[in-house]
Amino acid sequence: MNQIKTHQELCEKLAFYADDEYRDFVMKICPSERPFLGVRVPQIRENAGQVAPEYIEKIITKTPIGYEETLARAFLIARLPYEKMLDYFDSQVDLLDDWSTCDTFCSAVGKLIKKRRTDFYEKKMENLLSDEREFAARVGLVILKCCYMDPDWLQVAYDWTERLAARDEYYVKMALAWLVCECFIKFPESTLGYLRASHLPKWTFNKAISKICDSYRVEPEMKDLLRKMRR
Repeated sequence: MNQIKTHQELCEKLAFYADDEYRDFVMKICPSERPFLGVRVPQIRENAGQVAPEYIEKIITKTPIGYEETLARAFLIARLPYEKMLDYFDSQVDLLDDWSTCDTFCSAVGKLIKKRRTDFYEKKMENLLSDEREFAARVGLVILKCCYMDPDWLQVAYDWTERLAARDEYYVKMALAWLVCECFIKFPESTLGYLRASHLPKWTFNKAISKICDSYRVEPEMKDLLRKMRR
């Protein structure tokens, strides 16, 4: 396997796997102002994995232009040690303008964050979740869902859900519903109590219930109860 050493080599490798039909499909489901090549995410991850470790920081100092470059940069940042990842975290958040680059980045760095959850929360989460930008706030919510789903952090998830309940951006509302769904799947009784007392707007509340009812991990009897709670 030839190692990738430059940003140009990475871009050329991505372009090699471009697929016009797949590009057209992705553009329909992933609205973004960035140009698309049509490279599937596993292939982008594989290409990013071919970058020699000593060249990662040199490559990620280049501002990506296309969708695939932006995803590749996320995978490269996730290969860095935790402290180095923090150095580049905000610059990646600044690039996000669609749900796919947002959620893929959160998933990529999730393993690093899970090992240092308290530190990451203190250094990044308050600013993320308070950010007025749609996808910065979504990053915070998706990371809560991916990295903080245990009893010690459950109340934090509920508190932020309430604090962000009035946000009206579509991708923030969807992330809120998704977060509540994950809380319910992991902690059904506690989250049922939260839902009964919550101040979520009708749309977000009902979307959360729909997502929960779509899950195969929730018992039919509980789904029936939740459907009756719809507003």
